[in-house]
Amino acid sequence: MGRPIARWGAAVTLGALWWWAVLRLALAPDAGVLEGAVAAGGWGLSLLPVHCVPRARAAGALAVGRWRAAWRGTAMRAAPSAVTTASPRRRSDGGSGPS
Repeated sequence: MGRPIARWGAAVTLGALWWWAVLRLALAPDAGVLEGAVAAGGWGLSLLPVHCVPRARAAGALAVGRWRAAWRGTAMRAAPSAVTTASPRRRSDGGSGPS
């Protein structure tokens, strides 16, 4: 029970520190490098993907070694669900939309 509370406490503390830095940058004329570094670091952390799954379980993930096999000219087998197909080419007399 202590670990979730510690995580929430750390998240709230770091969030409050980030907001302090952002507000100080926006409102205080004497804000400096420290506030800028904290604000930029917090924003940078928000760009990290946190909802990741292993490649084997990811939908639409490329097979390991696919590019290597393509460069060598060998074919790799893929599961039918992992294969994508291109849309059919439009014919020149097909018009601009469904008829």
